Amino acid sequence: MGRSYIVEEAVEGYLTKQCEQKAGPVTGLLIGQSSTQREFVVTATRTPQREESPAAAGDSVDKEWVTEHARQVSRMLPGGLSVLGVFIVTDIDAKDTLTTLRQLVFAVENLISSERLWNLADDDVTDCVALHINPKTRKTLCRTFDIKDPKSVAKPADWKYQPGVCSSWSTVSCCLSLDILLPLPDNRTDTEEMDKCLKEGLKVWAHQLESGVCLIDGRKLAEDAELTGGQKRNVRQTYTAQLLITPDERRSTDVIQRCGGSVSVRGAIHSRAYLHSNKPKAKLAEKLLKRDAVSTVATRAQMLLEELRTSDGDRHQREQFCLPHRIFYPVKTSGPVCVCDYHFSDEGLSEVTDRLKEMLDIDATEKDLDTRQETPAEVREREAAAEPSVETIEAQEPKRNSYIGVAMATAAALLATAASMLYLNDD
Repeated sequence: MGRSYIVEEAVEGYLTKQCEQKAGPVTGLLIGQSSTQREFVVTATRTPQREESPAAAGDSVDKEWVTEHARQVSRMLPGGLSVLGVFIVTDIDAKDTLTTLRQLVFAVENLISSERLWNLADDDVTDCVALHINPKTRKTLCRTFDIKDPKSVAKPADWKYQPGVCSSWSTVSCCLSLDILLPLPDNRTDTEEMDKCLKEGLKVWAHQLESGVCLIDGRKLAEDAELTGGQKRNVRQTYTAQLLITPDERRSTDVIQRCGGSVSVRGAIHSRAYLHSNKPKAKLAEKLLKRDAVSTVATRAQMLLEELRTSDGDRHQREQFCLPHRIFYPVKTSGPVCVCDYHFSDEGLSEVTDRLKEMLDIDATEKDLDTRQETPAEVREREAAAEPSVETIEAQEPKRNSYIGVAMATAAALLATAASMLYLNDD
């Protein structure tokens, strides 16, 4: 028997709306949470139109554009939410689109997984969904592929709509303090080497976090303890967690190695995870919360690097930058589930709502943005006095929507309380 997908009722209306589109096939992503028993689909979002799209005539699908959209959307999903698969709305026979859907599923997963700093666990679900919808008959055909198996064939799956899918989901959140020192390569003009070096450095910290202790409401729960014992339907549960990291006996900062600089990330971040209401265990809450913490730090560091690659001017020996802070926005369904975005200090909130519309097709309003969880960092001039070997510390606000190819010097990166700052310096 195939997997079962429990789908939020609002998704049916959204997909029906996509059936009314006139031009070509419509592709998009399905977002939700996996469990060993079933999948929960919370929302769906179409692939944005590509203004400079190559002459894609007729029924062709721009696979590169779909996968890049999936990468951006994945960054906007807190713990417990992920891209579960893809959908396509076309009157081409479902059997004839199966190859395209299979290619999309594997391409999306490969790109998203390339940015992860954690490995899949034995109990992680590796099936991804591919949904075909005929706009004329409104008939849907649901198939899954095991992305762990390159030779995987399509398997039938059950697709059921249901109201209030996440109405009683639990929320687990924490504030995590950071002080991470990352080495940089000698050749800082090689962006691939730079990205690789930062990623490897973050993996060391991610491993320490993974082996750390998680307290939920001040208690260390047994892995198989139910998080929501006695929970009633439509009663939301919220939990406050603490992530306690025990440094390795030989810390990464104690290892002598040749490098061309360093990045120091300091401060605090807000981490959050959502858990389905089907008797979630403490083990799941801990896993999703830790993964969210790792992902949000890596995402912010990568976003700033992407900004700096196109910034003008020479890098100073030591520079300080504000990383973006995290903003949440509720998914338009009943329940506590939110998506998130990252707000740079030189942006207005309207730019956040614009991105939510473009990436997730959400008509967000500024007044409903949750900006309370993190406070933007401030560049402090007194930092200059604390570093006598450095002539100046210049605050530079990165420009939004630019992609990096810059030579970074030795770096020190800083996340301030609920915000972020990046220090760049030369040895």
